[in-house]
Amino acid sequence: MATTGLVRPRSGKLIAGVCAALAERTGLPKVLVRLGFILFGLFGVGEIA
Repeated sequence: MATTGLVRPRSGKLIAGVCAALAERTGLPKVLVRLGFILFGLFGVGEIA
């Protein structure tokens, strides 16, 4: 099975297109992946420190 790295899409991207690439790779909706990033940014960073 050949795997390729994440490739940022040329369309449907906000800021850098990272969430859109992850959404395409996993088959999840872009909105759900973006919401996950926002929630991790707000609540997950405190757990690391």
